[in-house]
Amino acid sequence: MAPRLGGICCADSEKGSAFLFSSNKGARIQDITKRVRVNKQIRISPIRVIAADGAQLGIMDVETALAAAIEQGLDLVEVAPMARPPVARIMDYGKFKFEQAKMARQAKKKQHVIHLKEVKYRPGIEEHDFMTKTRHAREFLQDGNKVKVTLMFRGRQIAHPELGRQVVNRVAQELADVAKIETDPKFEGKFMTMILAPK
Repeated sequence: MAPRLGGICCADSEKGSAFLFSSNKGARIQDITKRVRVNKQIRISPIRVIAADGAQLGIMDVETALAAAIEQGLDLVEVAPMARPPVARIMDYGKFKFEQAKMARQAKKKQHVIHLKEVKYRPGIEEHDFMTKTRHAREFLQDGNKVKVTLMFRGRQIAHPELGRQVVNRVAQELADVAKIETDPKFEGKFMTMILAPK
């Protein structure tokens, strides 16, 4: 069983290393598996020792705790160096690193990165083109991505923004079953943009 540490622990599956993140800032504090002290690297004595099964063994000097770990064929791993006295746990350190990497791989599979996909229209767009572009937008939304609807004005078209707004509003209506408007239509130079998010 992995030690409980403050913050959020995750791992780099490629390097086989785990990181500790602060729960309030999300900043990297330390690379646990690289900087953690193991066995003879633990210098401060005495330490509070936790057995492999989670039982509290109490406070003892490093040599005694290390001897107990070696006797069980395990490692002595410092899990809370800032505590007074520091806390160390008897565990299989190699197995701990493997489990951390495995957890990171599983978390990576489950996570979905939301992308912002852009679909461009024109005020006088043909019906076939409109339906094709809108179908693509629907596919992006169904994949869990956001869609930026961009209407491009050319030349004198900018004098008739209502035509562009009709197209943008129609896109929103066509996709109303899978999307909600996150950012209302607005002008950016010669472009009118609107952002849709999946429902």
